[in-house]
Amino acid sequence: MTDGDTTMLPQEIIRHKRDGQVLTRAEIDHFVHGLVHEQSWGDAQVGSMAMACFLKGLNQDEKVALTLAMMRSGEVLSWAEAQLPGPVLDKHSTGGVGDKVSLPLAPILAACGAYVPMISGRGLGHTGGTLDKFDSIPGYTTAPSVEHLRVALRSAGCAIVGQTAQLAPADRRLYAIRDITATVESIPLITASILSKKLAAGLQGLVMDVKTGNGAFAADLGMARDLARSLVDVAEGAGLPTRAWITDMSQVLGHSCGHSVEMLEAVALLKGDPGDARLLEVTRTLCAELLCIGGLSTSLDEGLNRVDAVLANGQALERFARMVAALGGPTDFVDRPAHYLVPAPVVQPVLASRAGWVSEVATREVGLMLIEMGGGRRLSTDRIDHRVGLSQVAPIGRRVEAGEVLAMVHAADRASADLACSRLTQFIGLSEQPVAPQAVLIERCGGV
Repeated sequence: MTDGDTTMLPQEIIRHKRDGQVLTRAEIDHFVHGLVHEQSWGDAQVGSMAMACFLKGLNQDEKVALTLAMMRSGEVLSWAEAQLPGPVLDKHSTGGVGDKVSLPLAPILAACGAYVPMISGRGLGHTGGTLDKFDSIPGYTTAPSVEHLRVALRSAGCAIVGQTAQLAPADRRLYAIRDITATVESIPLITASILSKKLAAGLQGLVMDVKTGNGAFAADLGMARDLARSLVDVAEGAGLPTRAWITDMSQVLGHSCGHSVEMLEAVALLKGDPGDARLLEVTRTLCAELLCIGGLSTSLDEGLNRVDAVLANGQALERFARMVAALGGPTDFVDRPAHYLVPAPVVQPVLASRAGWVSEVATREVGLMLIEMGGGRRLSTDRIDHRVGLSQVAPIGRRVEAGEVLAMVHAADRASADLACSRLTQFIGLSEQPVAPQAVLIERCGGV
């Protein structure tokens, strides 16, 4: 920022947006500069600006300018000097319950010739966080130095880690203030928050998994469409080729939710074990999209075939093993995951009270219940119990008999297990008639 730039008054920029005016690039740059240099924009002013954006919105040019300014607020990774022999690709999900797609996706792409520096986050609200799942692996570091990240990426082809303090620091302050000013649900601000970090990671291609349904942030399909379109348009406007899929989050994705149990399910998928068809379908499709974006496949069908091949021949599993070892985890983790992932002291079944077809799941409530069991955070300082969760969750459409298992509860103690079992009988609905589940892939956005 030059001295001339700092003569702009925050209150005037706020007033312009409050009155529905289109902000100039200089005004947006001043705001983002103020996010990093707190002496020029106070918290009250940042909150007011966020509310003005929430109420009046941002047009395409404003969203691109805000995203790029937030990206430039810190370090921007470049992989040119590394001379990687493949495209740098990544995926981002808007979050859900049991959403473990990132765990197999990154090593699958690496086995197909891509490089995946996946900057992931922790749990938000009722949704689980990818980094929290990796914290269940002893020794695995989710906060490596940039140099360690480069070494791991070169070694394994993928590295799932957290945002460093140097990447898009403007986003951290803006998000923290949005979280306490009822401005989280702003599509322009969500777009800038997600994409500023992805652009700062030096990507050459991105696929977005935008969840919708009763366990998603964008519970309404219309909001999910608006968010998917915003993300694709702004990313493309910033020079990052991007596609999006709207996917169903009206039930747990996969057969498990909770950190250690999800890690076990992801490793099983990489080993080719029979698992949840919906989880595999989302994983394969998002991988195939990225292979097309990165020029590693000429069609989605070819991409799907490549994904199936590296799963079948063990190359994807081997990349996952390399990544875990490169980031400090056990070298034999994929051979003995149950040995390293601490089990819950109490494992208890939830039994169907009567025969019927699983017809609905109160997915958000399941996620909130896991937080109460210790599997998530009420406060940012809370420690997570990686042992707790659910496994063998019956999917919508399955026929069960009276006394059959609807889910297995993994809990820290008997009282917590009993309470979870009682609640789950209310969260999982049964119908006397067959029920067809919502397709897991709902709509594609972007591309041809």
